[in-house]
Amino acid sequence: MVLSSMTTLVVFIPLCWFMVYKVGMGNAGAALSVSICDWVEVTVLGLYIKFSPSCEKTRAPLSWEAFKGIGSFMRLAIPSALMICLEWWSYELLVLLSGILPNPALETSVLSICISTVVLLYNLPYGIGTAASVRVSNELGAGNPEGARMVVSVALSIIICSAVLVSTTLLALRHFIGIAFSNEEEVINYVTRMVPVLSVSVITDSFQGVLSGVSRGCGWQHLGAYVNLGAFYLIGIPTALFFGFTMNLRGMGFWIGMIAGGATQVTLLSVITAKTNWSKMADKAKERVFEERLPTQAAL
Repeated sequence: MVLSSMTTLVVFIPLCWFMVYKVGMGNAGAALSVSICDWVEVTVLGLYIKFSPSCEKTRAPLSWEAFKGIGSFMRLAIPSALMICLEWWSYELLVLLSGILPNPALETSVLSICISTVVLLYNLPYGIGTAASVRVSNELGAGNPEGARMVVSVALSIIICSAVLVSTTLLALRHFIGIAFSNEEEVINYVTRMVPVLSVSVITDSFQGVLSGVSRGCGWQHLGAYVNLGAFYLIGIPTALFFGFTMNLRGMGFWIGMIAGGATQVTLLSVITAKTNWSKMADKAKERVFEERLPTQAAL
């Protein structure tokens, strides 16, 4: 997957430059480049699955048997998708609401820059959370509760160090962030004022990225979706509207609200994780593995 992503990146940079500047397509050229490179990555991964010896045991002829487990798959897939969507939809909602603030062009531009920055920096905790999700589920399935607990501890230790480093670096570079996105002095100065708030949200996002990964690894997708719904739509959005409109903090008030939502999310997920009975979780995981394997074993 790393190689496929690197291949896509190598293709994307010259392709985007060519489409935007040489062909003169502007934003449409950038969007087209993203679409083309997405298909490049899909093609590379498809060829790897098709021809790699490491995926040989996963290949099977098409049959209706492939759809037997689709119900249980969707029961996990939909809540897992909602965990991510509910959070990021709240950010997009604030961008839309920024259109009714005074000087909407400025507010929308700055919030879009802030979201782009946060999304870029979120890749690290999301990757660590994904790794933690896989390792936690593997340890629980193997009946090793201490191993699962150790994975959580290691992932949180790594993310604490990375969150402090990334947040500090972002704060130190606050005068240059706006320049990377715009050449308008008003936008650059506004982004510079927003960066201290962004550096706080980087910390909350880092913790929630790992804790959400642990939740997925434990099979808590439904619970995680409810947590995100409450944190961002009962706490985050109302707080953002209060500070943005009532306190007249505008875009900064919006972001303070999202920090409140993120802090609520992290607090709830931390409490759930801290109170987890890992031995009981391992027993349940082993039971599920046995139930899913039993029909196959009977057929053999």
